[in-house]
Amino acid sequence: MRTLHPVPALTARRFVRRAAAVLALAACALPLSGCFDAPKIEDRWTRIDLEGANHVPNQFVTPGVRDSIALTATIIYRSILTGYAVAELRASSTIGNGSVVLHPDAKREPMALDIDRILANSVSVGRVVRPVTGWDHLMQTLDLSFAAVPPASVGTGGATSGLFLLCYLGSGEEIELSDGSDSVAITPFVSTQYQILPVGMKLTLATAPTP
Repeated sequence: MRTLHPVPALTARRFVRRAAAVLALAACALPLSGCFDAPKIEDRWTRIDLEGANHVPNQFVTPGVRDSIALTATIIYRSILTGYAVAELRASSTIGNGSVVLHPDAKREPMALDIDRILANSVSVGRVVRPVTGWDHLMQTLDLSFAAVPPASVGTGGATSGLFLLCYLGSGEEIELSDGSDSVAITPFVSTQYQILPVGMKLTLATAPTP
């Protein structure tokens, strides 16, 4: 009769560990992306997408001439947020069009950081604000329009070197202006602090033809 020998405890533990490793590898293979690929930042942060506008990137606009701007934006929320959606034309004398990444199809994180920088170093020349509230996975579409006058220069700061059409989120406080009308003072949400991806495009100031 054949004699059966007991399996040593150490060998048994090794067998269990190897079996567990094989099962883990098999789980990773179905699907492969589930184990190795983290969700992209576009899928983790609240994102604003520009669906359409009556202006295109780098479109020429005439300084000193009133311009009507209209756009459609979709906000895809990844957290609970309450504040204001802002569509705005901003002019800067220190940030040029060529020094920022700004296009509806640009990589979102570099563009968000550039928009933070633009908002801190530019002035508003026309905007519209809309109160919004959202929560994770909510999609909200907004039709926004306003009038703006692109300036040839930015106050006493010098000639306009950058002109930017932005759509972003921020907190707001209702205020009364000196003429008695109501307005909203906006504080933009910093993209990295609130995990928000704003969007925008560059416009170009037309220059007078040389005689």
